[in-house]
Amino acid sequence: MIPEYLIRALMASVMISLLLGLLSPLINMKGLAFLTHATFHSLLFGAVLGMIIGLLIGEMGIMIWIALIVTVFAVILIAHLEDKGLSSDTAVGIVSSIVAGLTVLSFGVLYKVMASRPYIAVSQSIVAYLTGEVFLLSINDLLGLMFGGLLILFLLLILYRDFLYVSFDPEGVESYGGNVRAYLILLYIIVGSIGALVVKTVGLITLQVIAVLPGAIALMRSENLKSIIALSLGITMGVEMVSIILAYFIDIPPSGIATIILGTIYGVFTFKK
Repeated sequence: MIPEYLIRALMASVMISLLLGLLSPLINMKGLAFLTHATFHSLLFGAVLGMIIGLLIGEMGIMIWIALIVTVFAVILIAHLEDKGLSSDTAVGIVSSIVAGLTVLSFGVLYKVMASRPYIAVSQSIVAYLTGEVFLLSINDLLGLMFGGLLILFLLLILYRDFLYVSFDPEGVESYGGNVRAYLILLYIIVGSIGALVVKTVGLITLQVIAVLPGAIALMRSENLKSIIALSLGITMGVEMVSIILAYFIDIPPSGIATIILGTIYGVFTFKK
């Protein structure tokens, strides 16, 4: 009989694969890998800040919402700096540097707050944000992931073609009256929202890899847009399923397995070019 926690992990992985598999080609086509790293680091700062606030008010459930708010604010700030004439790398560099410093400072504050409340342990939550805890998903966690994932997936599918046009021909979009800045801000927000939704399940370390490498591999293997999207989805889904099953049998974190598999595939195809 299949354990219930394994079924929940597999169901969560399907939703995660759909979201990240569709997002990854957009990240690579628009050159957002650097932005993605900054966005996901904002998640860590938001999570630590959420833990601090959660400990102070006695409600740890607020953590995910604080992480989402901080991440969305960070990506909007990056888009605003780009709109002011800064290059994408410069804007991301400024915001990510500030976020990195705030993250270090927030850890210092968190340790002090934890010391004043020794009966509440949050160290496991910090580790979960770094490595993921897909096997520890509750029914409520899974329902939240599915509901939020379906909403984001619906929005992503509706705007996917527009995002592609903005990636390939922003001048053409503007010539037809399209608002490129609005599309980019919305894409940045979707990146941050997906990250906030899945980070505790996948882990921040693995999330940065799964969000980028499937699309990069697909672009190396095909020039046909439909094939690229299909390959990205297939790679993400395959790696997620294999890592979950292997982790179940050999009792090691699935996030580490997924990262190694993707890195190996990317390395093999890179040397074959």
